[in-house]
Amino acid sequence: MFPNISLNKLKILAIAVSFLLLFLSASATDKAQTTAQIPDAPTPQLAVLGNPPPLSQHGSQGEIGIHNKDVTANEHAQLEMPQVTIFPHPDDARYLISGQANIIFQGRLPFHSLYQGTNSFRNSAEYKTSMIGTLYTALRPTRSIRYNTDLIFDMELAAGRGLSEALGLAGFTNLDVVRNPYLSETPYIARYEIHQVIGLTNQTADQQVSSFGLATSVPVRRLEFRIGKLTLPDFFDVNGPGSDSHLQFMNWTVDNNGAWDYAADTRGYTVGGMAEYDDRAWSIRYGLFAMPIVANGIDLDWAFSRAHGHNGEFEFRKGYIKNQKGATRLLFYANRAHMGDYREAVDAFLAGTDTTPTITQHEHFGALKYGFGINNEQVITANLRVFGRFGWNEGQHESFAYTEVDQTFLSGFDYSGSRWKRPIDKLGVAVVSNAIKKDHQNYLKYGGLGFLLGDGNLNYGRENIVESYYTMHAWRGLYYSVDVQHINNPGYNRDRGPAWVGSTRMHVDF
Repeated sequence: MFPNISLNKLKILAIAVSFLLLFLSASATDKAQTTAQIPDAPTPQLAVLGNPPPLSQHGSQGEIGIHNKDVTANEHAQLEMPQVTIFPHPDDARYLISGQANIIFQGRLPFHSLYQGTNSFRNSAEYKTSMIGTLYTALRPTRSIRYNTDLIFDMELAAGRGLSEALGLAGFTNLDVVRNPYLSETPYIARYEIHQVIGLTNQTADQQVSSFGLATSVPVRRLEFRIGKLTLPDFFDVNGPGSDSHLQFMNWTVDNNGAWDYAADTRGYTVGGMAEYDDRAWSIRYGLFAMPIVANGIDLDWAFSRAHGHNGEFEFRKGYIKNQKGATRLLFYANRAHMGDYREAVDAFLAGTDTTPTITQHEHFGALKYGFGINNEQVITANLRVFGRFGWNEGQHESFAYTEVDQTFLSGFDYSGSRWKRPIDKLGVAVVSNAIKKDHQNYLKYGGLGFLLGDGNLNYGRENIVESYYTMHAWRGLYYSVDVQHINNPGYNRDRGPAWVGSTRMHVDF
């Protein structure tokens, strides 16, 4: 069904499409930016209160992140937006066919390094290009509001590479990069879901149509169930200013909670089910999902009795500033899988049993890794939002599915371009500080390799990252971005860095 497409051909096609759309945008930008319907905040931010269409392999690209299902009828009029996709999508249709393409070019300057190992972030100059394209489809079999059903099916293609093959950083610089560079670049099934709404009242609220749900209205109080293949950040740990690698930040530990080792294969997807209860000002959700067979593996363990990931979250939608929206989310997770123990691996090395610490020699079925996170976002003014996260996990068992972080602190903001007459544009700055526990530190210090890290030695320090970006809305669904990241102590190593990474990005919503 899908031809094999070489990376070089993809690059040429992407460049040609980029120049064509940029040429078309030259005649349309002025009109698009001056129409009387443009609101005070940029388009992406107006998925206020919800999960808009997924634009990333790792999550829903929500803006405010508070469920759009809870936008009132009066607020809906304020959320009217100009067309921000290449082709229009009517809200009253019982089906959806849409897509996106995201191309990121990243380059790194040389930086100081006393040594480097197998899994190091390389200190020489380098540049890489990644591309991800997604076809979203959804069908709503009936027009019922109180008992709505959505059938969801998405295809995806991920091509290109990350700097240093996406190794050497806990907070890697490009969320679109697949963590296994040897996977095929042919299209694959990203999501297949059955979404069922069961209303608990006849009172309804407006909902923004997306590939997660096609109904324009939902009951104010309701149960929602999803089962199938999905990615957990579509529904858990959503944060408006900090969840979108295609229009906002690019770093793994800015877009997601780095200490949340959520169940996923190396592409970011898993299979399972979840239930959610939504009320006017709060929601609670819980899900059970399959874990990979091995750390960062593409194959899932279907024996749920021995390997599974529990995930739960409570969301309270209330701002801390009068008359301004906000949300706070409390997340927990508990994974059981065939995981190794850092302390056992180090002890075996020191006892002379193993020549180097090797986590895979000390794996146990049913090993438990658990943690929690706090996620907050707050609107300050019509143009300014602030956000933050804290995450922690027990850190003794190996990082298994997402990244090698045992503790994280994040704060940042984004600002719309209304003041310089570009209301769809957006500027953002974030600071994230990642850490690992002592057992994890010792494992890397004695030469052990994780699935991302391993310099052969370690002079430990927190990995601190500052990221800033500017996204320009060119025309309809066409966006361009520039991004700069500064990484201090890459891979938690004071003997290496700091490193600078610059990026340019083209994003198209069809």
